[in-house]
Amino acid sequence: MRAFLHKPYLTTKPFSIGLKPIGPEAIVETDDRVARDLAEKEALFAADEAAVFRAEQGTGAAQAEILKVVLASATDQRPDLYELDREGVTVAPAARRYRFSDFSDAPLKLAALLVQEDLCLMRKGDDGWRLAAAAVCFPSSWQLEEKFAKPMGAIHDPVPGFAGRMLTVVERIFDNLAPGSAVERHNWSLYTDTRLRHAEPHEEDMAALTPAELAERLAVRVERQTLMRLPETSDILFTIRIHVDPVETIRAHPDREKIALALAGQLAAMTPDQLRYKGLTRAAPAIGALLSDIAGVPQPA
Repeated sequence: MRAFLHKPYLTTKPFSIGLKPIGPEAIVETDDRVARDLAEKEALFAADEAAVFRAEQGTGAAQAEILKVVLASATDQRPDLYELDREGVTVAPAARRYRFSDFSDAPLKLAALLVQEDLCLMRKGDDGWRLAAAAVCFPSSWQLEEKFAKPMGAIHDPVPGFAGRMLTVVERIFDNLAPGSAVERHNWSLYTDTRLRHAEPHEEDMAALTPAELAERLAVRVERQTLMRLPETSDILFTIRIHVDPVETIRAHPDREKIALALAGQLAAMTPDQLRYKGLTRAAPAIGALLSDIAGVPQPA
């Protein structure tokens, strides 16, 4: 899959929910890194399953429905990678054969081991939509144990400006999503490496880097997020697919000026709270200078 596939920063708005309708078959997005990503998931589950998988009692039917959705999407997109029969599924990139009966108590776990996406089950309760089950191997600066079973507002408590109107808007989107329908959106952030798993919070580590080190290590991390209302249980499947590209590789992109200037513009438009949340407060000037250099335009004085 090509670099910089998703570019949510190519907008004049500092923040936008930006929902786009998709078909259920597009829930899963598979690229040439699938073998690497699935191997990392297997290792994370083996090392500490509780760190990457949680599920409330009573979510079994919804987990099974998610597995069905994921299998349908994965086999529709890449029939060459998945061989499905009544007993189980063979995953060519992982060189693994999975039996459905081995995951009868946790179908969501199997679903997560089949695809590159992290998978979350959102369920409506008295306190709104909460995280009722999840298989999250590649978080972006959060830990599953801290978010599990919490409602939307508590999950996003650290996010500047989310409480209030934004929370109301997101809750309404969840409420109004029709059974069987799906949408996608994208988030982006900046990190100093290309690791997929970032369970630790954002820290101001970029400011300590020299310009050369920053250029070598800075990466754009994009989350492709999808929402789908499960038609049988009425719960919502929320998926997160991580794409990471080193910033320096923008230089070789045919739209390098457009991409670099868009990132610089988004960075300049962030509020102090947003910069603090993303760990960019002290590093923002140096990042802006790097992006201007990549774009090949002088940085404003």
